[in-house]
Formats: sequence, structure tokens, C-alpha cells
Amino acid sequence: MRTIPQMTATSDVLSVERDGHVAWLWLDNPDRRNAMGPALWADLPVLMRELSTDADVWVVVIAAKGKSFTVGLDLKAMGAAIAGSDVAAAPTSGAAKRLSSYHQIKQMQDSITAVADCPKPLIAAVHGHCIGGGIDLIASCDIRLAAADAIFSVRETKVAIVADLGTLQRLPGILTRGHVAELAFTGKDIAADRAHEIGLVNDVLPDTDALHKAAGDLAAEIAGNSPLVVQGTKAVLRAGEGRTVAEGLDYVAVWNSAFLQSDDLTEAMVAFMEKRPPKFTGQ
Repeated sequence: MRTIPQMTATSDVLSVERDGHVAWLWLDNPDRRNAMGPALWADLPVLMRELSTDADVWVVVIAAKGKSFTVGLDLKAMGAAIAGSDVAAAPTSGAAKRLSSYHQIKQMQDSITAVADCPKPLIAAVHGHCIGGGIDLIASCDIRLAAADAIFSVRETKVAIVADLGTLQRLPGILTRGHVAELAFTGKDIAADRAHEIGLVNDVLPDTDALHKAAGDLAAEIAGNSPLVVQGTKAVLRAGEGRTVAEGLDYVAVWNSAFLQSDDLTEAMVAFMEKRPPKFTGQ
């Protein structure tokens, strides 16, 4: 893999690499076990928007360097602000303090939403700890893979916080409500095998190297299809959430009436007749 030359944004805690049409977004603060501090919340949406609008990126893998995917919120860097005891920065009145807290939460929510809003398929590759905000992050992805050493925890109840960055809103679309409630009410750790058993992850790989290979292989398989169609499929799946079957069918009919007649469709038909793999361009 190589660094993407088109990226204009830089980050001290995130890095981006490319392998063909697959972009790897790395949590890259291993000394802090990828704790999610101010730099992460500021930089994540910027990088995600660049990847979302880069026509040469067809799939995004989110992975991490170091011993852990992420240990969650960086309480050392952000604990005082969250608790409202950051005297130097805090407003004086109670109302102003609450408004400031509201804006901070919304900013962090927007960072995770920038991931969820990416029109490209997103694969999360998790090893080591995936705690608190890490669950918010992977819940915003389409597919989740784990190494055998992965540990997952909706940890917020253990530190007297109601999870507020998307876990409680997105996990019910991934797990049964009973499993969501168990994880969220207890804040307990679950191992990779249990995460697979309840449907949090698609597959468990023996170790981190195998995890990253599997994520890369899956991303390459997806990138072998027409990006126009893959992104359309993601859009149709998302549009079907909370709608009736009839509404979903109407949406996909409108979508295909707009985008079906593509160069990629012609290429797929020609390649089939010529008995060769298609060469898609996303046009």
C-alpha cells in the first residue's frame, strides 16, 4: 500500500493509504492505543469527506495500528471538558455550560456521522480493544471483521455516561434489541467469538495479519464490481431503513431508471459475451 497523493488533509492521529481502488483509513496513534481525543474528532470528518468525494476510491477499510483498535474516549484529554470542570474554557452560567456541552457532543456526533454518511462501502477491521467510542465508529460501517484477540465493550455505563455518539441508535439495526440492551446496560466486555455469535462482526480471523489480509481481500472483491452499482446498492439499502417494502421498491425503481443505462452495464454485457472479466470505470 502507499500513501494517497491526492489527500490534502493531514492528521497526527489518522493516516490514509491506498491499494488500488481501496483506501485504508488507519487509526494511527498507537502510543495512546488510539484513544479518541480532540485531534481524532476534528480530523476524522475531514478525511472521511475527502475519501467520500474521491472518485478513485471505491471501498474504504477502517483499521488501526498498534495493540488496540481503540480504547475509546481519551478521558485524560477530554474528561474535564466532558465533566464541565474545564474552568479555563467553560462559560460561567449554568445555561451557557449546558449549551457548550451540547455543541461539543454534536461535534463528536458529526464526526461519526461523517463515517456513516460515506457513500462508499466501509469495512471495519478490529483487533485488540474496541471500547466505547470504538463501537460508535464500527457501528457506522457496513461490514465488521475481527481478529481473535478483539474485545468489544459499550463501556459508557461503566463511566456514568449515556452513550451519545450513535451506538444506541445504530446497534439496533445490527443486533437484536435484547443483545443491544445487554451490552449497553452492563458495559461488559465480550470476546470476538461472542461478537460473531450475536452478529456484531461478520467473521473472526486468527490474528491481526490475517484480519488485515481478509479485510483487504474483501475490499478488493467489492472493488471488482461497478462502483456506481455498489454505491447505488448501499444507497438503496439505506433508503429502505424504516420504510415499507412498497416504498423501498419505488425508490429502487426510481434509482435504476436514473442510473441503469451506464457504461459499466454495457461493459458487463460485452465482457459476458466475450467470456472475460469486466473492466469497470464507474461511468
